[in-house]
Amino acid sequence: MTKNESGARRAPPLAVALRHVAYEDLGLLEPWLVWRGWRVRYIDLGLDELCGWDALAPDLLVVLGGPLGAEDDDDFPFLAEEVRCIRARLDAQRPTLGICLGAQLMARALGARVRPMGTKELGYFPLELTPAAVGTPIARIGAQPVLQWHGDVFDLPDGVQSLARTPLCPNQAFMVEDHAMAWQFHLEVAPSRLERWLIGNIDEIRACGLRPDELRRQARAQEAGLQQAAAAVMQAWFERLDL
Repeated sequence: MTKNESGARRAPPLAVALRHVAYEDLGLLEPWLVWRGWRVRYIDLGLDELCGWDALAPDLLVVLGGPLGAEDDDDFPFLAEEVRCIRARLDAQRPTLGICLGAQLMARALGARVRPMGTKELGYFPLELTPAAVGTPIARIGAQPVLQWHGDVFDLPDGVQSLARTPLCPNQAFMVEDHAMAWQFHLEVAPSRLERWLIGNIDEIRACGLRPDELRRQARAQEAGLQQAAAAVMQAWFERLDL
């Protein structure tokens, strides 16, 4: 517990993560948040109801990834309510982070289109940071390779700029002022927990002409750099937000 200006004790800040599949969790971000004194709570989409939930209440909302499409409302009706919650956060300028599918849902909430790339981007690759990334938290990634695992791409919402790209995907990150950040890539995945991803997606891995051992090797090689980059990006963002 911490104290406010009057001396009364108040609860530590709360981070809520919207989770679509069990293995796509906060990963490296969770111990970083806990170390800073944050509480962490998950809402499991498809199991937990969003209807009636106060999307503005958490101090931080993280919208995680998943294998479904950002516009698959016919198959997953909860997506429409999820987008409504994200839009409410963005309208209120409440701190919000979207990762992979979460970034696509943020783009959709801001009126942008999400569409298939026509190919899969899977593996650990460096980003090309755009000139607009200079001075932003995204710049702290530098040349560190990050995990790509997607087949869709978001168009940029009006008024925002692409902060990173790859040869296959022109829009890899954006920010909305200081309060919202979107990553098409996975900076959060702990290499030591990648095995659950490999088990859950073995058919997709094979369809891309890859083998699990190759992804394991890449993950081990990048582990220390990913931990440093994730912490640096989050630290730079929280300093902007005064969190």
